[in-house]
Amino acid sequence: MTMTAESGCAPAAARAAGGGRAATFAQRLHDGVFNAICSRALIYNTCWEDPAVDRLALDLRPSDTVLVITSAGCNALDYVLAGAARVVAIDANPRQSALLELKLAGVRALDYEDFFALFGFGRHPDVAALYRSRLRPQLSPFARAFWDRHWHWFAHRGPDQSFYSHGLAGQVGRAVRAYARLRPALSRALGDLLAARSLEAQRAIYDERAGPLLWNAGVRWTLQRQLTMSLLGVPHPQRAEVERQHEGGVAGFVRSAVDYVFRELPLSRNYFWQLYMRGHYTRDCCPQYLRRSGFARLQGGLHERVELHTTLLTDHLVRCERPIDRFVLLDHMDWMAGYRPEALAEEWRWILRRAAPGARAIFRSAHDQPAYLDSTLVESGGERRPLRQWLALDPERAAELSRQDRVHTYAGFHIARALGAEALAPVPAAA
Repeated sequence: MTMTAESGCAPAAARAAGGGRAATFAQRLHDGVFNAICSRALIYNTCWEDPAVDRLALDLRPSDTVLVITSAGCNALDYVLAGAARVVAIDANPRQSALLELKLAGVRALDYEDFFALFGFGRHPDVAALYRSRLRPQLSPFARAFWDRHWHWFAHRGPDQSFYSHGLAGQVGRAVRAYARLRPALSRALGDLLAARSLEAQRAIYDERAGPLLWNAGVRWTLQRQLTMSLLGVPHPQRAEVERQHEGGVAGFVRSAVDYVFRELPLSRNYFWQLYMRGHYTRDCCPQYLRRSGFARLQGGLHERVELHTTLLTDHLVRCERPIDRFVLLDHMDWMAGYRPEALAEEWRWILRRAAPGARAIFRSAHDQPAYLDSTLVESGGERRPLRQWLALDPERAAELSRQDRVHTYAGFHIARALGAEALAPVPAAA
């Protein structure tokens, strides 16, 4: 569950731009904390959406242009490796764009071993020289200024000091690992989970040893705090959506998600949770762009298919007149629906306008049936309908793929197989 930002668009700022619902004092307080934490930070050091699921849902074709919210850039590179002709990565947070810029600079300038040291292990013994001589010259002014201040994130040599212990989400992961080290029995159980050679063995270790030690009152209390959610990039509206559908609140939802991950999905192939548990990737369990074959293909020219923009999604669509075949919208609509419903409607108006024939979109939500599908009225081509009526949704396929999702922290995963007029529901007959 992430805000992903359009990740730099803080809720309070969005509401201040006009049209949002009046906020309670508690909401304003949560917004203030969220803004203070997130407005000047790199939030995501890795993508927290499973591109293997996305590939199946998108059904990419060699001619496709894919628009994706950047986050940490991992999945933008994955879609290129999956065969997309062009990937347009958009994020309102320039720090997220700076991270993808750094990765692309590494693809162009480094050999595989140096690249994996930086973005696989998250540390490199000669990062200072490597950064100054080979990476820095390729960066835009903002990215250069950002990494001038933060290249040392890759210089750590401690057991839990790496790039992946930085950024807001990285700090949470580091805190989780520190907590496990304070409890030797839990630390040993997690180590055995990583070494489990079958799903049956993994499930037994989790049920008998790790789970009972992990889920205690202190952990539940921490997960219920909005401060914890803010560090993970989850604004108050998403937390409210979770609480609206899960009687156990955020803590209960997180536990059910983690239970599923460790009981039903092989950890040996789950680089998302392995990263949180280890603090780094391994060569056998990592995203496609970090594999030797994937890196070679990117370096061979595929990286040129990635296009970066630091802007709002709607602003980009207004300026861009090229049709888009696939949209990867992550979960940013959760907070837009709560704070700026009119902006969400405008965003979808431009998505429908720019969608190519046969276009497809995927998006995630903190709720399995987000209310904005029915409450957001979108005008296109003279018709004004609820958003759901503009989308040919495929809930059966989405539910099937959601069960395979290695992250598994989103209650809702949605696939729209067609967008715009071709999916428009018939007009009801007059009474």
